[in-house]
Amino acid sequence: MAKTILIVDDSSSLRTVVKMALQRAGYDVLEASDGREGLAQLDKAAKVHLVVSDVNMPNMDGITMVAQIKQHPRHRFTPVIMLTTEGQDAKKEQGRAAGAKAWIVKPFNPPQLLDAVSKLILP
Repeated sequence: MAKTILIVDDSSSLRTVVKMALQRAGYDVLEASDGREGLAQLDKAAKVHLVVSDVNMPNMDGITMVAQIKQHPRHRFTPVIMLTTEGQDAKKEQGRAAGAKAWIVKPFNPPQLLDAVSKLILP
């Protein structure tokens, strides 16, 4: 059975690029356009094995979403990769403190993302 990954980003074109790369690698993909929608998707899904999230989004930013994911007993061990234009060390530290496991700065290449995903999702 394929592992499920949730992509949370307010850019539909970026979600499409990430989704295509993940689906080609054999993953099932769910999408959300902001942190609130991401949390709702997590609650609806049977099991999400990993979350890929932007930082800067309307309604709820990615770091706030990660902190809330980590407070939820069902999802607290779900790994999160931040995929963002933010590259400052302070922002990365905020992400780590919230519970993010990896940080990839846009623009990115799909093999870089798939490598990070494969390290965080065990077969």
